[in-house]
Amino acid sequence: MFSTCIIRHHLIHFDRYMGDGMAEEWMTIEETARYLQIGKTALYDLAREGTLPSNKVGSKWLFSKQDLDAWVRSNIPLEQFFMKTPAHIEENLQLREPQVEAYRELYEYFKSGKKTAIIQIPVGCGKSGIAAIAPFGIAKGRVLVVAPNLTIKDGLFESLDVTNRQKCFWRKRGVLTEEAMIGGPFATTLDTGNLSVCEKSHFVVSNVHQLSTNPEKWLLRFPRDFFDMLIVDEAHHSPAESWQKVREHFSAARIINMTATPFRADAQEIEGDLVYRYPFKKATFKGYIKRVTASYAAPSELEFTARGETKIYTLNEVLAMKEKDWFSRGIALSDPCNQTIVDNSLQRLEQLRETGTAHQLIAVACTLDHARKIVRMYEARGFKADLIFSEMDEDKKVEVKRRLTSGELDCIVQVQMLGEGFDHPKLSVAAIFRPFRTLAPYIQFVGRILRVIVQNSPGHPDNYGHIVTHAGMNLDERLREFKLFESDDQKFWEDVIGGKEPEPPAHVMSGEARMKLSEPGVVNYEIVDSLIEEQFTSADQEDIIKELREKFELLGLDPEQAEAIVLAKAGTRTTSRAAQPYQVLPQREWETRKTGLNDQVNRAANLLINRLGINRGGRDLINMGIAATNNFVACVTLINKELKKKYPKPRNEWSTEQFDAAATELENVLNALTRRYKGLLNDKAKG
Repeated sequence: MFSTCIIRHHLIHFDRYMGDGMAEEWMTIEETARYLQIGKTALYDLAREGTLPSNKVGSKWLFSKQDLDAWVRSNIPLEQFFMKTPAHIEENLQLREPQVEAYRELYEYFKSGKKTAIIQIPVGCGKSGIAAIAPFGIAKGRVLVVAPNLTIKDGLFESLDVTNRQKCFWRKRGVLTEEAMIGGPFATTLDTGNLSVCEKSHFVVSNVHQLSTNPEKWLLRFPRDFFDMLIVDEAHHSPAESWQKVREHFSAARIINMTATPFRADAQEIEGDLVYRYPFKKATFKGYIKRVTASYAAPSELEFTARGETKIYTLNEVLAMKEKDWFSRGIALSDPCNQTIVDNSLQRLEQLRETGTAHQLIAVACTLDHARKIVRMYEARGFKADLIFSEMDEDKKVEVKRRLTSGELDCIVQVQMLGEGFDHPKLSVAAIFRPFRTLAPYIQFVGRILRVIVQNSPGHPDNYGHIVTHAGMNLDERLREFKLFESDDQKFWEDVIGGKEPEPPAHVMSGEARMKLSEPGVVNYEIVDSLIEEQFTSADQEDIIKELREKFELLGLDPEQAEAIVLAKAGTRTTSRAAQPYQVLPQREWETRKTGLNDQVNRAANLLINRLGINRGGRDLINMGIAATNNFVACVTLINKELKKKYPKPRNEWSTEQFDAAATELENVLNALTRRYKGLLNDKAKG
């Protein structure tokens, strides 16, 4: 290309001036054109585009000979850039251990002629850094970086943007010199621009949907040899069919799959050879991720009603029942258990905040209605909470994230949101209100609280985190699987990676299951005096002993005691006292009950529409004489009328107990309205 021609002409001149020893010399556009042996028109174009280092003083262009020489040295032809640009990787103390080690293994792997590598590295340990350094000395052309979502894509682009002086990885970590970066590497996204922009870029950053959903727009416009290397971040999220299209189109390219969990949520293995793996326990010991304790609310007594039968369970009986889906789901959706998790998660949050840092809490719920209920529970206790979910309007998502990152919120409750790529280190408590049936989504959610606040300081009080959940949701089994995964247990790989999610029952698959307002199993009350606790990750015993010995020596204690203490505690679970229930002001309780009933009425209206088989925005019920703007509003009106028959006073005059009674009555109201209007609609259809 044209810049390559400049290099060929200029190399002779550069050698001629190497020994000047002169101070910085400025040249006019005429002198520069002669120096580079190109026409003035071409030189003007390069200067205006910003391709060539230049300065405009008034109407005149001036060029620094020193900058021009540096630009020529760095402006290596694109297909040779990564092979010829010196990168400071080995013995670079600003790079993290897993970044250097992963690069070393990738270099040897691709040097041997192999094609598809897997890098497994925990969240917060520097996957974006590996993507930035991996091509050097390996790639013989452009690199395509594929992200699973927009958040990760934007973060990767920032770290690969040489013009972003704050976030450019090579500049921050001293991988490339300033002179080397004059000519790149340049990165682009596919959000704007066209193929000509990609042709001038060393990195193209995209997400798999952008490439494959409409192949004619981007994927098929790229020549098959356009990229020499594909780097896939969070590879376990790339949908098999979409990723297959990309991989087949660039079939000759080297591939690096990066992930924290080298198995997919759809039970398919990630393609490739596991080239490098950095254990979570080592990342914890090094201070790359938080030290996390998992706590399970352990009820000494729990009353559970299911299928019309009520039984009181002891803790041992709860632990025996937790593997049954109907039982763990009943635990997850029951108010008493939710209140226990809320209270104990807030206690952990307040303990962390004793350092003066505004730690925050992230919770995960089963459904949107469940999430709204949990938000109300946190708010009733005086904490600022909000929810975020996948179908939420984009502007609202941005606003909720802004409130979280600015510190306005204490808690955020998510439903299928804030996955990988959401980097907010002050999230330090993970409250889990839903069962996870497989390991991958469990690790991905817990990953949101793993990023450290204080870098490379494993014992810092702000680098601790907590998982809080209920013993009846079987999540200790996910943690057991995680520890087997960490220890390379063969049974884990057979049972978890090779296994599949159980299929839903036939009546659910066929759509015959009737949607219900309440759950078939519910906890009426529970007594929780203690929590069962265990470490999410634990470093190798030798590392723990070494660290403890050093601390004992600093404190003037006998370092020989360290080994005995560590061995005595190895692998044991402990118990701690459960939180006392948080006080709730009567006013806040009344407000949450009122808001909660409105939400439940709206949900019941949606269920009524579903049962009647009519459109939400249709006019079927309006045509039957109900005053409303559409079927949904008509259903809300019908339900509220039925409630008003039982509770005739205005709602502003209701007591908290009346709101509770009305919520309980909703199921009967819904069933009665379903029978009545299903019959009327059938009669109208026949007539």
